[in-house]
Amino acid sequence: MRHGEALTGMADSQRPLSPQGRADVVVVAQRALARGVAPTAIYHSGILRARQTAELVAALLAPADGVCELAGLYPEDDPVIVKAELELTSRSILLVSHLPYLGRLAGLLVAGDGERSVVQFAPATLACMTRQAARWQLGWWLSPQRVDPS
Repeated sequence: MRHGEALTGMADSQRPLSPQGRADVVVVAQRALARGVAPTAIYHSGILRARQTAELVAALLAPADGVCELAGLYPEDDPVIVKAELELTSRSILLVSHLPYLGRLAGLLVAGDGERSVVQFAPATLACMTRQAARWQLGWWLSPQRVDPS
C-alpha cells in the first residue's frame, strides 16, 4: 500500500498525512475490510506519512502482530531484499511504503522486472499480490477513486 496524500514540505517538513489523505486511507481500509483482508502484520517504512497510514489501516484491520517499522521500505531502497523476505513467509503481510519503491517491488514480484509497471500506486492505493508456488500474481487493487475492484 502506498501512503495517503501528505502535506507539502512547505506546510510541514515532516509531511504528515493531509486531512484528505487520512480520509482516503480510511476509505481504502474499509473496502479492504469488506473484502475480508486480514493481514497478520502491517509494516511501514518509518517515515511519518507511512506510519500514519499503517496505523489508520490497522485500526480497522486489527492485525494480530500489530504495526511495526521495517527496514528496506524507503523510496529508493532495493526491493530485492524485501522480496526475498516475503518469499520466506506464509503469513499475510501488508507493507506501507512509497514511490518509486512500491512500483519496483510490484514489478519485481509479478513480472520479474522492477522497471515494469504492474500497478499505478496513486496515494492510498492498496494492491494484493499472492504467491502460487514460486510465482507471484496481482490479485486485485483498491484506491480511493476505484469503486469496483477486480
